[in-house]
Amino acid sequence: MTKILVVDDHAVVRAGIQHFLADVQGFHIAGEAGTAAEAIRAVRAEDWDIVVLDIGMPDKSGVEVLKQIKREKPTLPVLILSMHPENRYAVQIMRSGASGYVQKEALATELVAAIRTIVGGHKYISHAVAELLTMDPDKDGNKPLHETLSSREYEIFYKISVGDGVTKIADDLCLSVKTISTYRARILQKMNMTSNADIIYYAIKENLID
Repeated sequence: MTKILVVDDHAVVRAGIQHFLADVQGFHIAGEAGTAAEAIRAVRAEDWDIVVLDIGMPDKSGVEVLKQIKREKPTLPVLILSMHPENRYAVQIMRSGASGYVQKEALATELVAAIRTIVGGHKYISHAVAELLTMDPDKDGNKPLHETLSSREYEIFYKISVGDGVTKIADDLCLSVKTISTYRARILQKMNMTSNADIIYYAIKENLID
């Protein structure tokens, strides 16, 4: 029996996943968590076969939860659920240790396939993610600028691109304003930009925001 921990801050999403997987032979949702803190406690308290983790958590980002899980239990596979298309987060997420990345709007059959693939000892990589991961970073110097960012840098880049200010980002990520400002400066330097307007323009041009 595959023992699954589902982590999502929306009860209705957790219920939906429970409904999707209830009739799947060999699957058992043995635990749920609605916050990052609850997720970490659950991971520490029991042994799981897989964690299904929402990227957007209220008290700490899914990226940070993923990294903490991998630090504490390196062999525990984590499948990321996200409302964002692959080109926004998938590469950074996979490089941070995730075993797979599935959009929330995907069919239930894809979620089942992803869990089975991961529990079977493999990574679940969709065709779109595979293309992003196999891009040659040095070929003709054509690697997209946003892919040069670390997971945390990209997270802050994305928040800036949708209009969030430094104070709001600091509150959302439980970091200081000074730390966010340092990250912002690093992002601008890496991407050869000078302002938030440059970040927003780039994100729109690359179809990274709606």
